[in-house]
Amino acid sequence: MFKRLLLLVLTNILVIVTISIVIGVLSKVFHVPLYGNTYGSLFLLCLIWGMAGAFISLAMSKFMAKWMMGVHIVDSRHPGEYGDLVNMVHELAQKARLPAMPEVGVYDSPEVNAFATGPSKRRSLVALSTGLLRRMNRDQIEGVLGHEITHIANGDMVTMTLIQGVINAFVMFFARIIAFAISSALRNRGSDRQSSSGGFWMNYLLISVLEVLFGMLGFIVVAWFSRKREFRADLGGAEYAGRGKMIAALQQLRLFYGKIPEARQEGNASVATLKISGKQGGFLSLMATHPPLELRIARLQAE
Repeated sequence: MFKRLLLLVLTNILVIVTISIVIGVLSKVFHVPLYGNTYGSLFLLCLIWGMAGAFISLAMSKFMAKWMMGVHIVDSRHPGEYGDLVNMVHELAQKARLPAMPEVGVYDSPEVNAFATGPSKRRSLVALSTGLLRRMNRDQIEGVLGHEITHIANGDMVTMTLIQGVINAFVMFFARIIAFAISSALRNRGSDRQSSSGGFWMNYLLISVLEVLFGMLGFIVVAWFSRKREFRADLGGAEYAGRGKMIAALQQLRLFYGKIPEARQEGNASVATLKISGKQGGFLSLMATHPPLELRIARLQAE
């Protein structure tokens, strides 16, 4: 999940940087003021384009997940060896009252991992790794699927997109304000003979660099909301699949990564994905998209 989310965030950053370049070029060609007349008009412009970047990333999410993870879609009409998996997804989707059945996919990886993605509840995807299917029993897999179906039912993808859109707006807004201040200070200290085109491109280079830096800082906020939604998805998984199955799935993850040293090495990407090897507290915990497994299990047991 972390690897996929990070790639989506990086894609989103590239989208807003590209949009920023388009805005800059159009403003130069058509002589439209880049910054508007007020801070309010600038922020409105950034909000519009920031949201556009986020929703473009959302629209591409299912395609990108299939492409990046190599997901093989299981045809519900000819499910083959994954027939039981498809049936479980469909039964859980009916319990969650989804308007359409999600696509079911499997990708070849030693990771013990699963994810849900898609632009809407009607166009969603649930995918599991072959490593998870090999190392979990039926009840544990059902707990994992209940968790992922809850993400879809709660509209988490859209919620995260809205959050990302707002962050994009602030990233674009502050990048422009700071870039304008820096470029103005450099022009005042430098030669007045500097060409207007040179100043324009220097300003835009500053904007692009600042957007990347602020975008990575904004990931901390995205990760915080992601951790919150994981707790909600655990509760949903407990409701749809059964609390015992949800807890068993989390305990299996903790058992596998906590007691098998070679799994930490061979499945390092999955450890980073689920953030289950990290400790609570510290700066790195701010970048975690998932809470520690111990805390997730404790919360379910306390319910």
